[in-house]
Amino acid sequence: MAAELVSLKPDVLVGVRSAAVYLKRATSTSPIPMVFMYVPDPVGAGLVETVRRPGGNATGLTNFSVELSAKRLQYLKEIVPSVARVALLINPTANISGLYVRQSNEAAPTLGLATRAFEVRSLGQLDQAFDAMINTGMQAVIINAESLFYQGKDRIAKLAVARHLPTCVWVRELVEAGALVSYGVDQRAIARRVTVYVDKILKGATPADLPVEQPMKFDLVINLKTAEALGLTIPPMLLFQADAVIR
Repeated sequence: MAAELVSLKPDVLVGVRSAAVYLKRATSTSPIPMVFMYVPDPVGAGLVETVRRPGGNATGLTNFSVELSAKRLQYLKEIVPSVARVALLINPTANISGLYVRQSNEAAPTLGLATRAFEVRSLGQLDQAFDAMINTGMQAVIINAESLFYQGKDRIAKLAVARHLPTCVWVRELVEAGALVSYGVDQRAIARRVTVYVDKILKGATPADLPVEQPMKFDLVINLKTAEALGLTIPPMLLFQADAVIR
Protein backbone atom coordinates (compact mmCIF):
# COMPACT_ATOMS: atom_id res chain seq x y z
CA MET A 1 0.00 0.00 0.00
CA ALA A 2 2.86 2.36 0.83
CA ALA A 3 4.52 1.62 -2.49
CA GLU A 4 1.26 2.29 -4.31
CA LEU A 5 0.87 5.67 -2.61
CA VAL A 6 4.44 6.64 -3.46
CA SER A 7 3.93 5.61 -7.10
CA LEU A 8 1.13 8.19 -7.32
CA LYS A 9 3.77 10.89 -6.63
CA PRO A 10 1.75 13.05 -4.23
CA ASP A 11 3.15 16.36 -2.99
CA VAL A 12 2.99 15.21 0.66
CA LEU A 13 2.39 11.89 2.42
CA VAL A 14 0.77 11.51 5.85
CA GLY A 15 1.56 8.39 7.87
CA VAL A 16 -0.36 7.35 10.99
CA ARG A 17 1.44 5.29 13.65
CA SER A 18 3.28 2.28 12.19
CA ALA A 19 2.14 3.15 8.66
CA ALA A 20 4.69 5.97 8.76
CA VAL A 21 7.54 3.45 8.92
CA TYR A 22 6.34 1.73 5.73
CA LEU A 23 6.01 5.07 3.96
CA LYS A 24 9.52 6.01 5.06
CA ARG A 25 10.91 2.80 3.54
CA ALA A 26 8.89 3.29 0.36
CA THR A 27 10.36 6.78 -0.10
CA SER A 28 14.00 5.74 0.37
CA THR A 29 14.68 6.19 -3.36
CA SER A 30 11.96 8.77 -3.95
CA PRO A 31 12.10 11.23 -1.05
CA ILE A 32 8.56 12.60 -1.06
CA PRO A 33 7.95 14.85 1.98
CA MET A 34 6.10 13.04 4.75
CA VAL A 35 4.28 14.07 7.93
CA PHE A 36 3.73 11.40 10.59
CA MET A 37 1.37 11.38 13.56
CA TYR A 38 0.81 9.29 16.72
CA VAL A 39 4.38 7.94 16.59
CA PRO A 40 5.70 7.58 20.17
CA ASP A 41 9.39 7.19 19.29
CA PRO A 42 10.20 8.66 15.86
CA VAL A 43 13.96 8.42 16.42
CA GLY A 44 13.81 4.77 17.47
CA ALA A 45 11.50 4.04 14.53
CA GLY A 46 14.10 5.43 12.13
CA LEU A 47 11.87 8.22 10.88
CA VAL A 48 14.11 11.11 11.97
CA GLU A 49 17.68 11.67 13.15
CA THR A 50 16.63 13.85 16.11
CA VAL A 51 13.38 15.53 17.11
CA ARG A 52 14.95 18.99 16.70
CA ARG A 53 16.59 18.30 13.36
CA PRO A 54 14.74 15.48 11.54
CA GLY A 55 17.33 15.51 8.78
CA GLY A 56 15.41 13.56 6.14
CA ASN A 57 12.14 13.66 4.26
CA ALA A 58 9.94 13.11 7.34
CA THR A 59 8.74 15.15 10.29
CA GLY A 60 5.56 15.30 12.30
CA LEU A 61 4.03 14.89 15.72
CA THR A 62 4.77 12.43 18.49
CA ASN A 63 2.20 11.36 21.08
CA PHE A 64 4.75 10.55 23.79
CA SER A 65 5.77 12.58 26.82
CA VAL A 66 8.17 11.55 29.58
CA GLU A 67 5.79 12.72 32.31
CA LEU A 68 2.94 10.37 31.39
CA SER A 69 4.02 7.23 33.26
CA ALA A 70 4.45 9.03 36.58
CA LYS A 71 1.16 10.91 36.24
CA ARG A 72 -0.80 7.73 35.51
CA LEU A 73 0.58 6.11 38.63
CA GLN A 74 -0.24 9.24 40.59
CA TYR A 75 -3.86 9.26 39.47
CA LEU A 76 -4.30 5.61 40.42
CA LYS A 77 -2.87 6.36 43.85
CA GLU A 78 -5.22 9.32 44.31
CA ILE A 79 -8.25 7.24 43.39
CA VAL A 80 -7.20 4.17 45.38
CA PRO A 81 -4.92 5.38 48.23
CA SER A 82 -4.47 1.82 49.51
CA VAL A 83 -2.99 0.53 46.25
CA ALA A 84 0.60 -0.69 46.58
CA ARG A 85 1.21 -3.04 43.63
CA VAL A 86 0.49 -1.94 40.07
CA ALA A 87 0.67 -4.11 36.96
CA LEU A 88 2.00 -2.72 33.68
CA LEU A 89 0.37 -4.32 30.65
CA ILE A 90 2.84 -4.13 27.77
CA ASN A 91 3.45 -5.58 24.33
CA PRO A 92 7.15 -6.55 24.32
CA THR A 93 7.28 -6.42 20.53
CA ALA A 94 6.84 -2.62 20.68
CA ASN A 95 10.15 -0.80 21.22
CA ILE A 96 8.51 1.91 23.33
CA SER A 97 7.36 -0.63 25.95
CA GLY A 98 10.79 -0.79 27.58
CA LEU A 99 10.77 2.96 28.11
CA TYR A 100 7.31 2.85 29.74
CA VAL A 101 8.51 0.16 32.13
CA ARG A 102 11.70 2.04 33.07
CA GLN A 103 9.84 5.28 33.71
CA SER A 104 7.17 3.56 35.78
CA ASN A 105 9.76 1.71 37.84
CA GLU A 106 11.57 4.98 38.52
CA ALA A 107 8.41 6.88 39.50
CA ALA A 108 6.73 4.16 41.57
CA PRO A 109 8.86 4.33 44.80
CA THR A 110 8.14 8.03 45.34
CA LEU A 111 4.42 7.15 45.43
CA GLY A 112 4.90 4.13 47.69
CA LEU A 113 4.19 1.77 44.80
CA ALA A 114 5.78 -1.29 43.26
CA THR A 115 5.29 -2.07 39.57
CA ARG A 116 5.58 -5.26 37.57
CA ALA A 117 5.32 -5.78 33.81
CA PHE A 118 2.99 -8.37 32.25
CA GLU A 119 3.63 -9.16 28.61
CA VAL A 120 0.94 -9.72 26.00
CA ARG A 121 1.80 -10.35 22.35
CA SER A 122 -1.72 -11.14 21.13
CA LEU A 123 -5.30 -10.54 22.25
CA GLY A 124 -5.61 -14.25 23.00
CA GLN A 125 -3.13 -13.81 25.87
CA LEU A 126 -5.15 -11.16 27.71
CA ASP A 127 -7.09 -13.55 29.95
CA GLN A 128 -3.89 -15.29 31.02
CA ALA A 129 -2.19 -11.96 31.76
CA PHE A 130 -5.05 -10.69 33.95
CA ASP A 131 -5.19 -14.00 35.82
CA ALA A 132 -1.45 -13.70 36.44
CA MET A 133 -1.97 -10.20 37.85
CA ILE A 134 -4.43 -11.52 40.40
CA ASN A 135 -2.27 -14.51 41.28
CA THR A 136 0.69 -12.22 42.00
CA GLY A 137 -1.28 -9.77 44.11
CA MET A 138 -1.58 -6.84 41.73
CA GLN A 139 -4.14 -4.22 42.85
CA ALA A 140 -4.40 -2.01 39.74
CA VAL A 141 -3.14 -1.96 36.18
CA ILE A 142 -1.72 0.57 33.75
CA ILE A 143 -2.44 -0.14 30.08
CA ASN A 144 0.41 1.31 28.04
CA ALA A 145 -0.09 2.92 24.64
CA GLU A 146 -0.16 0.17 22.03
CA SER A 147 -2.39 -0.49 19.02
CA LEU A 148 -2.91 -4.08 20.17
CA PHE A 149 -4.53 -2.88 23.38
CA TYR A 150 -6.63 -0.36 21.49
CA GLN A 151 -8.00 -3.23 19.43
CA GLY A 152 -8.73 -5.18 22.60
CA LYS A 153 -10.11 -2.28 24.60
CA ASP A 154 -13.55 -3.82 25.21
CA ARG A 155 -12.10 -7.13 26.36
CA ILE A 156 -9.54 -5.39 28.59
CA ALA A 157 -12.24 -3.32 30.29
CA LYS A 158 -14.35 -6.40 31.02
CA LEU A 159 -11.39 -8.39 32.35
CA ALA A 160 -10.30 -5.56 34.63
CA VAL A 161 -13.74 -4.98 36.14
CA ALA A 162 -14.36 -8.72 36.58
CA ARG A 163 -11.10 -8.98 38.53
CA HIS A 164 -11.71 -5.76 40.42
CA LEU A 165 -8.63 -4.04 39.00
CA PRO A 166 -8.78 -0.25 38.53
CA THR A 167 -7.21 0.71 35.20
CA CYS A 168 -5.39 3.79 33.96
CA VAL A 169 -5.00 4.02 30.20
CA TRP A 170 -3.58 6.45 27.65
CA VAL A 171 -6.57 7.58 25.62
CA ARG A 172 -10.22 8.49 26.06
CA GLU A 173 -11.61 5.74 23.80
CA LEU A 174 -10.50 3.07 26.25
CA VAL A 175 -12.35 4.87 29.06
CA GLU A 176 -15.44 4.98 26.87
CA ALA A 177 -15.03 1.21 26.50
CA GLY A 178 -15.01 0.80 30.29
CA ALA A 179 -11.55 1.59 31.65
CA LEU A 180 -11.54 3.67 34.84
CA VAL A 181 -9.35 6.64 33.96
CA SER A 182 -7.15 7.86 31.14
CA TYR A 183 -4.39 10.41 31.06
CA GLY A 184 -2.73 11.17 27.76
CA VAL A 185 -2.25 13.53 24.90
CA ASP A 186 -5.14 15.20 23.14
CA GLN A 187 -5.32 12.97 20.05
CA ARG A 188 -7.69 15.30 18.23
CA ALA A 189 -5.36 18.24 18.75
CA ILE A 190 -2.50 16.25 17.21
CA ALA A 191 -4.65 15.40 14.18
CA ARG A 192 -5.49 19.06 13.68
CA ARG A 193 -1.81 20.04 13.90
CA VAL A 194 -0.95 17.65 11.05
CA THR A 195 -2.64 20.04 8.63
CA VAL A 196 -0.34 22.83 9.83
CA TYR A 197 2.71 20.76 8.95
CA VAL A 198 1.28 19.80 5.56
CA ASP A 199 0.53 23.45 4.85
CA LYS A 200 4.10 24.49 5.69
CA ILE A 201 5.54 21.84 3.37
CA LEU A 202 3.21 22.78 0.52
CA LYS A 203 4.43 26.36 0.95
CA GLY A 204 8.06 25.33 0.57
CA ALA A 205 9.28 24.20 4.01
CA THR A 206 11.59 21.18 4.19
CA PRO A 207 10.76 18.33 6.62
CA ALA A 208 14.45 18.07 7.52
CA ASP A 209 14.25 21.53 9.09
CA LEU A 210 10.83 21.23 10.80
CA PRO A 211 11.26 19.99 14.39
CA VAL A 212 9.09 17.10 15.51
CA GLU A 213 6.32 18.53 17.68
CA GLN A 214 5.86 16.99 21.10
CA PRO A 215 2.50 17.08 22.93
CA MET A 216 1.61 20.10 25.02
CA LYS A 217 -1.99 19.33 26.05
CA PHE A 218 -3.02 16.32 28.08
CA ASP A 219 -6.52 15.07 28.87
CA LEU A 220 -7.79 13.46 32.06
CA VAL A 221 -10.96 11.38 31.51
CA ILE A 222 -12.82 9.46 34.23
CA ASN A 223 -15.54 6.81 33.93
CA LEU A 224 -17.91 7.05 36.89
CA LYS A 225 -19.83 3.94 35.81
CA THR A 226 -16.67 1.89 36.12
CA ALA A 227 -15.81 3.53 39.44
CA GLU A 228 -19.21 2.50 40.78
CA ALA A 229 -18.76 -1.06 39.48
CA LEU A 230 -15.43 -1.23 41.33
CA GLY A 231 -16.88 0.29 44.50
CA LEU A 232 -14.65 3.36 44.24
CA THR A 233 -15.36 7.00 45.04
CA ILE A 234 -13.51 9.48 42.84
CA PRO A 235 -12.06 12.40 44.87
CA PRO A 236 -14.05 15.60 44.15
CA MET A 237 -10.88 17.52 43.27
CA LEU A 238 -10.00 14.95 40.62
CA LEU A 239 -13.48 15.24 39.12
CA PHE A 240 -13.03 18.99 39.03
CA GLN A 241 -9.70 18.61 37.19
CA ALA A 242 -11.06 16.13 34.66
CA ASP A 243 -11.43 17.22 31.05
CA ALA A 244 -14.32 14.78 30.65
CA VAL A 245 -16.42 12.58 32.95
CA ILE A 246 -18.35 9.60 31.63
CA ARG A 247 -21.45 9.01 33.71
